[in-house]
Amino acid sequence: MPVTDVKHDLDTRTLTITADFAAPVERIWQIYADPRQLEKVWGPPTFPATVVDHDLTPGGRVTYFMTGPEGEKFAGYWEVTAVDEPRSFSFTDGFADEDFNPNPELPVSTNVYTFTEHDGGTRATYVGTYDTAEALQKVLDMGVIEGSRSAIDQIDELLAS
Repeated sequence: MPVTDVKHDLDTRTLTITADFAAPVERIWQIYADPRQLEKVWGPPTFPATVVDHDLTPGGRVTYFMTGPEGEKFAGYWEVTAVDEPRSFSFTDGFADEDFNPNPELPVSTNVYTFTEHDGGTRATYVGTYDTAEALQKVLDMGVIEGSRSAIDQIDELLAS
């Protein structure tokens, strides 16, 4: 299981997940840079992702939906704000309607994903910051920790294939 630590802090409105992978930084970067690989690990196993648009460049947009066990679809988007290939990227992540328009009733997070060499592999640090403590609490109540952990834990299987 690659996820080694999960912390949330309502005071700073952050959720930080740390994961270690037995692969070089460039290989982990490729998972996020390639939409077909990303969809294998973005949603948890019971809510697999389908990436529709993928532009991992500053100002770019990534759109996706996750399909639940009963066939229901949940759409989301990234607005990419910065890219330092293969070390990090930043983006705003939000929930969307079926046409990928932002859903203003659900929280939006500002995210920084960082990949560094660690013990012969890669340490990934995923930090999401929310506008309010209430927004962070809402996604915690929605199961963001469990969903993120199970999604990230799929990376080992992808690396082995």
